[in-house]
Amino acid sequence: MNETARRPRRPSSGPVRHGRLRSSSPVATALKGLAVVAAVALVSVGTITAYAVSSVATQFTSNAVDISNGEAAPAPPPLLSAFEGGFNMLVIGTDNDPNQGDSFGERDATLNDVNILLHVSADHKNAVVVSFPRDLVISHPDCQDPETGETFDAMSAQPLNDAYARGGIACVANTVSNLTGLSIQYAAATSFDGVIEMTNAVGGVPVCLTAPIFDSDSGLDLPAGTSVIEGQMALAFLRNRHGVGDGSDLSRIGSQQQYLSSLMRTMKSADTLSDLGKLYGLAQAAASNIKPSQSLASPDAMVSLALTLKDVDLNNIVFVQYPSEEDPDDVNKVVPAQYLADAMFAKIVADQPFTLGADSTTTGSTVVEDPAAPAEPAPDATAAPDATAAPTTDPSAPEVIEGLKGQTAAQQTCANPNDN
Repeated sequence: MNETARRPRRPSSGPVRHGRLRSSSPVATALKGLAVVAAVALVSVGTITAYAVSSVATQFTSNAVDISNGEAAPAPPPLLSAFEGGFNMLVIGTDNDPNQGDSFGERDATLNDVNILLHVSADHKNAVVVSFPRDLVISHPDCQDPETGETFDAMSAQPLNDAYARGGIACVANTVSNLTGLSIQYAAATSFDGVIEMTNAVGGVPVCLTAPIFDSDSGLDLPAGTSVIEGQMALAFLRNRHGVGDGSDLSRIGSQQQYLSSLMRTMKSADTLSDLGKLYGLAQAAASNIKPSQSLASPDAMVSLALTLKDVDLNNIVFVQYPSEEDPDDVNKVVPAQYLADAMFAKIVADQPFTLGADSTTTGSTVVEDPAAPAEPAPDATAAPDATAAPTTDPSAPEVIEGLKGQTAAQQTCANPNDN
């Protein structure tokens, strides 16, 4: 691979290193899924009182970062109503928050180990949540850190999680925009402590295991069946790698998608939306643990985001992994599966919904039936088929993109232990 090309004033000429943690350590990828937890927390802000919004907005504004990269800022959101049209929001999970101490290991740089892009359609009927692998090897554009003014040259082939060290939130947004062809209007970054505070605020999230999992690296220790997790155990569930699926970082995304879809169902439930204490706690946790873009750091923007997302049907919210395949030059890295990525982002750019094929979940998860759903009546085996019946295929149904991995927010899944 080509090394990072930096301007002469940059003291180091090599690529960003990962510090003393082993590449197989779960700590370096602990935050997959924490990003959308942050996004959902932001959504909750719009449902609480004006006083609560104002109090948390003060904290937000003080940490805001310019991600415009020379482009015009998005139009101000409408007062107390949903955004007009669609939008793209990037949520970043960093692995080296100065406030978290050394309890999660040491780094010589802050890496963007979580990169999740939320796209909401212009008609507000569909949403796509794309998780990008941290070790996805791609080209990086020129970046300038808006907080320091430092400038970095483009790189031809480096992992995505090197972007934050080259210019913070703005550079990660620019890099993802360069990869996907999407303009990113809003962004936010968060870290380890946020997941603990936000899951505590919502009162815990139900997750399911097909068999018990104990993983000493992450601290995960849960029985088979459904458990409501919060705090350190929620973080352990998101961090756990070696105990689920085939032990890979990509496999772990399956259990993280389970957590996030369950969180969204929890957030949409009457018990959460009617509980002012939970909602205010979520808002405070978000404000204390999230660094937003300037475009996001206002009460109006947060309220508009909430109103835009609140009515999207769970069946129409698709969680999907960015399609990738093994890097031929490094078995520990992945590269874009370009044909699938092109198919998916053609739909997103055109604002057209799509859905996933059968058996689309990762090796780390299994779809389960909703125990609360009414049973389907058994077919009458003695009835003759109706030759005049119309075809059952709905021509207006979203196109299926075979090969993508993920699930909808409505699907309930269970994590599979690693049997290796």
